[in-house]
Amino acid sequence: MTLAVTGGTGFVGQAVVEEACRRNIPLRALARREQAPCTGVEWVRGDLADEAALRALVEGAEVVLHIAGVVNTPDPMGFHLGNVTGTETLVEAARGAGAQRFVFVSSLAAREPQLSRYGRSKAHAEDVVRASGLDWTIVRPPAIYGPRDREILELFKAARWGIVPMPPPGRASIVHVEDLARLLLELVAGGEGVSQTVLEPDDGREGGWSHRELAKAIGAAVGRPVWAPATPRAVMKAASWLDCRVRKHSAKLTPDRVGYMCHPDWVSRPEHAPPPTLWRAEIPTRKGLATTAAWYRREGWL
Repeated sequence: MTLAVTGGTGFVGQAVVEEACRRNIPLRALARREQAPCTGVEWVRGDLADEAALRALVEGAEVVLHIAGVVNTPDPMGFHLGNVTGTETLVEAARGAGAQRFVFVSSLAAREPQLSRYGRSKAHAEDVVRASGLDWTIVRPPAIYGPRDREILELFKAARWGIVPMPPPGRASIVHVEDLARLLLELVAGGEGVSQTVLEPDDGREGGWSHRELAKAIGAAVGRPVWAPATPRAVMKAASWLDCRVRKHSAKLTPDRVGYMCHPDWVSRPEHAPPPTLWRAEIPTRKGLATTAAWYRREGWL
């Protein structure tokens, strides 16, 4: 089987590549820059806007695993170009190459597209996949954490000081990146039973985590009791303006993110859970948070 992967150098993609190597699954992966040689991995230089690179990526591939996407950008059009146009171009290349399966990594944000440009672009990309004529599965992960993640890292850094400001009261699911990588590869090799299906995986915690519970769990992971105040939407909007002014293109709290961060329900829905015969989360979240904090320390990120 030939597996074509986009986003192989990103947070989720690196975990998928590592898991594929452990399973001796050869793959072809797209990368913007030259990559070091890796046994079992054929790197294709290019991006989602490079039609020639995408044709080379999917040539002879039975399965395409589409992970790459834009999660944060100062230019709203960047979401459409990266998430919608990029998916359209990849789908066209996959069809032309005769690929059979298409596994698309979307986001829970696509469930509420009115809340953010990011969520809207992911919902639009899902529509592209549904209309592709391919045997597809869409995976909507909740918040993803684990080594190499730079998004939830912000909460770990805050926890060191004993205070973790959180959005207004709500609940959210979470999943470790290594568990997600296992699911994606299970869908590649044996996901025919969940074709034409949307899946919402999580860590197995029924009802997800309240924002306060999650903040305290992160505090425990770094060895600090924390105060987790709920931040009003107006304050988050002001903070996003400040973050964009100070960190500019590197800002993490953007106005677009405030839209969906203030939504009270980002819990993965049980009716969209992957079949337990196919996949279950294996990493307990409290343990996963602790090992993630340890990794951050080793790498000098925390």
